[in-house]
Amino acid sequence: MKKLSISLFALCAFLTTSVKAQVHDENSPVKIPPQVIFKQLIQLSGIKEQEVTMAIVTYSPGETSSAHRHPIPTFGYVLEGEIESTFEGKVYHYKPGDAFFEEPNGLHSGTRNVNEDKPAKLLAFFVGDKNKPIIVPEKK
Repeated sequence: MKKLSISLFALCAFLTTSVKAQVHDENSPVKIPPQVIFKQLIQLSGIKEQEVTMAIVTYSPGETSSAHRHPIPTFGYVLEGEIESTFEGKVYHYKPGDAFFEEPNGLHSGTRNVNEDKPAKLLAFFVGDKNKPIIVPEKK
């Protein structure tokens, strides 16, 4: 899985300039919906109908996301600002340059921009079945 993930990330880095799109998602857990910057269907030997989506998630100053889950493997990379993420009951602190991985379907009970004056930006990288949602709001 690690080799596959690294290979997919390298492929996406190579193809990043080929697709740019912005998708409005009413299920977005943050005020500014994630800006999808890359989406590619992978159809290579041993990898069938897998889709890669890259999105920039912007947290407004002091914003905390609503509870949500990602039903597919998720990789994150903090571009700017500092965020605090509560994932599966554990609190994580990330700053620019930090990268992380999250198992599918884990509960994000909240992700917060710790700065009250400046936005925070996160590059999220998702790998999963074609047309599977990347974000699912937690039912209240």
